[in-house]
Amino acid sequence: MASTTAAVVLAGGGSRRLGYPKQLIRLRDRPLLEHVARSVLNWPVDRVVVVLGASAEEIIDAVDFGDAVVAINDDWEEGIASSLRVGLDVLSRDPHIDLAFVVLGDQPGIPPDVPAVLLQAASSSPRLAIAPVYRYERSHPVLFRRQLWERLMTLEGDQGAAALLKAHPDWVEEVRVDHLPPKDIDTADDVADLTAGEGRPGSASAAGR
Repeated sequence: MASTTAAVVLAGGGSRRLGYPKQLIRLRDRPLLEHVARSVLNWPVDRVVVVLGASAEEIIDAVDFGDAVVAINDDWEEGIASSLRVGLDVLSRDPHIDLAFVVLGDQPGIPPDVPAVLLQAASSSPRLAIAPVYRYERSHPVLFRRQLWERLMTLEGDQGAAALLKAHPDWVEEVRVDHLPPKDIDTADDVADLTAGEGRPGSASAAGR
C-alpha cells in the first residue's frame, strides 16, 4: 500500500484567556472547530484526527466532525504537548502514514493552498519538518515526517514543537508563502475581529470555510 498523509488538529485546550470554549465560538452559525475540521478534511490528506480535552462532551455534542476521527486527551491540563502525543499515537498505529500535518484548532485562517505547497516541498526535501513562513514568520500547519513523531511525543507541558525545531534548524525545510500568518483566536478581541470579518472575501473567517 502506498504511503499516506494525515493531519492532527489540536483542540484540547481549556481556553483560559477567553473564559469559555473557543472551539464553540459561533462563526456563520457553526462552531469554530467545525470550520477548522471541515477545512482540513479538504486538504490533500487521507486521515484527520481531532484531539479534544477540556469540555470534550459539550464540543462533541455541538460539532459535526464529518469524516474526522475524534480522540480524547484526558491529560489536557498538562498543555499542548499532551494533545500532540495523543494525536500522533493514533496515527502511529497505521504503518502506512508517513507524513502528518499538525494544525491548531484555533487557527481558522490557514490559506487553502498552503498544505499542497508544503507537500510539494516534502517531495523534494529530505528534512524531517516542512514549515511555512508567512511574511518572515514561521507558523502552522507544520508537516512532520514519521521519523520525527517519536521525538515529538516526548515533549512535555504547554510547549509545542516550535522550541524543538528552533534547536534543530537542520531538521526544518522552510517554505515561504505569500500570505499573512493565520491568527490564533485566544481573547475576546480576537473573537470580535474574527466575527467582524464574516463574509468578507479574504478575511480569516472566509479562509476557514
